[in-house]
Amino acid sequence: GDVEEVEEEKQEKTRRKKTRGMGEMGYVILWEFEVKEGREEEFERMYGPGGDWARLFAGGKGYRGTELYRDAERKGRYLTRDEWESREAYEKFVAENRKKYETLDAAGEGLTVKEKRIGAFEGVGE
Repeated sequence: GDVEEVEEEKQEKTRRKKTRGMGEMGYVILWEFEVKEGREEEFERMYGPGGDWARLFAGGKGYRGTELYRDAERKGRYLTRDEWESREAYEKFVAENRKKYETLDAAGEGLTVKEKRIGAFEGVGE
């Protein structure tokens, strides 16, 4: 009946969260980049999950991980997804590491034609 369906739905939500590999939904920042032709490999090294940004963030309490996506249809276009436990954790990290953040940001500017902060998002649901 209805009780079994509700229970199955809860289990499915839990399974999906665990599959994501990042536990509870947190605070996610999305960026879009257009990378200069010929600089894609450097960009991927700097912005990827094991790259310079991820290593900088890894020192922050509440950092959950970085993902890098390459556009399958448009050469040179990428998205990054950085996840934190909370907005507060992210903002505290940035405040405490502003100089390192700005230095790394400046170093990455030579690799891109354009960068756009799509936004910051908080998880919805259980």
